[in-house]
Amino acid sequence: MTSRASNAVALDVSAVSLSGFCLVHCLALPLAAAFLPAAGALAEAEWLHRAFVIAALPISLAAMARSRNMRGAAGFMLAAGVGLALLIAGAFVEALHDFETPLTVAGALLLASAHLWRWREHVASLGRGPD
Repeated sequence: MTSRASNAVALDVSAVSLSGFCLVHCLALPLAAAFLPAAGALAEAEWLHRAFVIAALPISLAAMARSRNMRGAAGFMLAAGVGLALLIAGAFVEALHDFETPLTVAGALLLASAHLWRWREHVASLGRGPD
């Protein structure tokens, strides 16, 4: 695998992993808090939500920038952009606090799906020649 290909795959793997951690934080941690009170502090930690979003931004923006000439780039960029917007809204827009979990879950799933699609397209393009 070329250096460029391995960088693209690393971006997508990082993005999907980060989205997975975000989902675990939003969905599993509150359940764990019912059994382990210490987990409750992490479940409600606003700084952690914001840290996930801040970590996701450069990874996803780099992937979007590298996807300009990729087949189906517009679909990837739309899905990734909407996913990022939902994550940002859930973490930073105080007026939407009551909807934080659904916004974050939807955003993380959409962003992870976009990166999985990009990863699959990139791997498929390796068989077609340079992208």
